[in-house]
Amino acid sequence: MVLGADSAESTGCALTGRDAAMDGALTALYEGAGRKPGGRGSGGRSAGLGASAPSVARWLGDIRTYFPSSVVQIMQRDAIDRLGLSALLLEPEMLEAVEADVHLVGTLLSLNKVMPETTKETARAVVRKVVETLESRLTTRTRAALTGALDRSVKVSRPRHHDIDWNRTIRANLKNYLTLPGKDGEDGAGTVVPERLIGYGRAAQSVKKDVILCIDQSGSMAASVVYASVFGAVLASMRTLRTRLVVFDTAVVDLTDQLDDPVDVLFGTQLGGGTDINRALAYCQSRITRPADTVVVLISDLYEGGIRNEMLKRVAAMKASGVQFVTLLALSDEGAPAYDRDHAAALAALGAPAFACTPDLFPEVMAAAIEKRPLPVPDGEASA
Repeated sequence: MVLGADSAESTGCALTGRDAAMDGALTALYEGAGRKPGGRGSGGRSAGLGASAPSVARWLGDIRTYFPSSVVQIMQRDAIDRLGLSALLLEPEMLEAVEADVHLVGTLLSLNKVMPETTKETARAVVRKVVETLESRLTTRTRAALTGALDRSVKVSRPRHHDIDWNRTIRANLKNYLTLPGKDGEDGAGTVVPERLIGYGRAAQSVKKDVILCIDQSGSMAASVVYASVFGAVLASMRTLRTRLVVFDTAVVDLTDQLDDPVDVLFGTQLGGGTDINRALAYCQSRITRPADTVVVLISDLYEGGIRNEMLKRVAAMKASGVQFVTLLALSDEGAPAYDRDHAAALAALGAPAFACTPDLFPEVMAAAIEKRPLPVPDGEASA
């Protein structure tokens, strides 16, 4: 590494041009001693910006010029954490300059209640940009996986040939296995006589399954809230699913009526606050009308501020009634999440696996839940 405050002294070479500009941008963030990043690097050190949003916007332009997008997003998050940049996100000039990602959306949502009106439209535009990117990435795969699962979940007793579920048909008719005679009195090949055919009908336009997404909106779950809102909108667009989206902290808010626009859903959340999982599950339980055809997905780190035993009793009651219950400790691209291990283990003991899930795995998880088959729990998940 030749960048940094002591680079000239340690290498004997002074930085110039693009290298000096990169050095200035890095120094403003990582060696700024509490100052705000900014200025176009020219070999000298940044003088700090105070609350000057235009200067911060110029700094954001610099890092986007000198570093790849993945590095830019890391630097933005570091700036928010290290230099108190959250307040500057209230300025439209900065919002227009940022490299938008899920983490920035989480920051904007957390600032939503104190954001001036002059900034809100710009903030919504940033959030919509991220949401549209996620939708284009996730929609096709999700719809394909769930449409297939819904088709297979509808069993018929007299299927047409191309609708026969051969795996289930063979298992159901193994008792009818016959060994055919071979040459010279030896046994020949065997065959299964399919006295009973099992198939799946193609899902019609009527509702086949109910899905309830129950999302913890505490501050630590910001990325999960973003992804879950996008998936909620995708699921709600499928006519064969009836989707409900509920967010909670110590209060419970049903955002189902806003599912046609995930941006409205996101701005209807309020990141931060406490957590009462039991109250949220009580609300979800009260909305279940077809237990055997319902999937409940709780997305939470399980740090319960409510009544723990009541929460577990509700989960047990839902499962006993036929509900497919899934607990996701996180729905994001992050690494291993922090979560309450005792609660996760207690849910796993009830047959409700608790594990972290990436957005790319979520369609497969939902497909398995709809078909009532084992969930694709990632390797190494102790709570599964």
